[in-house]
Amino acid sequence: MRKPIVVVGSINQDLVGTADHVPLPGETVIGRDFTLFHGGKGANQAVGVARLAWPVHMIAKVGDDAFGAPLKRALKSAGVDVRGVKAVKGSSGVALINIGGDGQNSILVIPGSNWKMQPADVIKNAALLRRAGMFLAQLEIPLAIIETLAVFASRNQIPFMLDPAPARELPSGLLRDVTWITPNESETRILCGLPASEPITPETAAGCAEMLLERGPANVIIKMGVQGCLVATRDGQRLNVPAFPVQAVDSTAAGDAFNAGLAVSLLAGKSLKDAARYASAVAAISVTRRGAQPSMPKADEVARFLKNQKAT
Repeated sequence: MRKPIVVVGSINQDLVGTADHVPLPGETVIGRDFTLFHGGKGANQAVGVARLAWPVHMIAKVGDDAFGAPLKRALKSAGVDVRGVKAVKGSSGVALINIGGDGQNSILVIPGSNWKMQPADVIKNAALLRRAGMFLAQLEIPLAIIETLAVFASRNQIPFMLDPAPARELPSGLLRDVTWITPNESETRILCGLPASEPITPETAAGCAEMLLERGPANVIIKMGVQGCLVATRDGQRLNVPAFPVQAVDSTAAGDAFNAGLAVSLLAGKSLKDAARYASAVAAISVTRRGAQPSMPKADEVARFLKNQKAT
């Protein structure tokens, strides 16, 4: 029997505007259109896992506003077990997303109900968590919850995958309990103290991976968009996995798609190289579609995509 993935994280209502380019500081841009999507890094990853036909539960909070109930229903409709999703007074999480013509984006997140999660929410769901095959978490919820989850994971020997987004400095004690940490380029700069203007090349990523490994996590994957990803493990493996060439229209939630694919493929017993390649395929498909949760591909779509890649 397959052990479920449990996602502890955020649920947001995404308000998405598109334009020729993402506005610069102080700049006003005339947009093309506006759309509402269900999002939140935690919810995106949970939906990503469900679409890949793996059992998944979510522990999170939504508000009692107009967004809350539809956000929870959307998760359930996607196949996510939402018994751990509770409503609280106040607003749900909201993300304001600007998308440029090249598919790149800028995002402002207002946490709302996500910030009302507490370490007690982990303890209340201990029975569910003990049955998990892996935990997924992100940083759109209070850090105290992440620390509590990490200790629980370590004590119960359950793999813990942390997406350090939005990036911030992390306690060394937390990192020692992390099995997988998966920063993207901007998050890698922040975690490793690099200037915002410094490009992340495969060479730079290799140095940053070594720096992160020294802080405690067992494995590091640095996601570099079109440059692919770098995989570094405590036992000495170093892999550069290329990205798949696709026409990107919206990069929102590409990292969430990657993490969902990585978690599912690792639990399915794939090798590290094959798991990273599978995750890259999931992310590649996602950027060809608009929206966060709507962009998550199904397992059969990923299988066809990979088959076509082998044929070309």
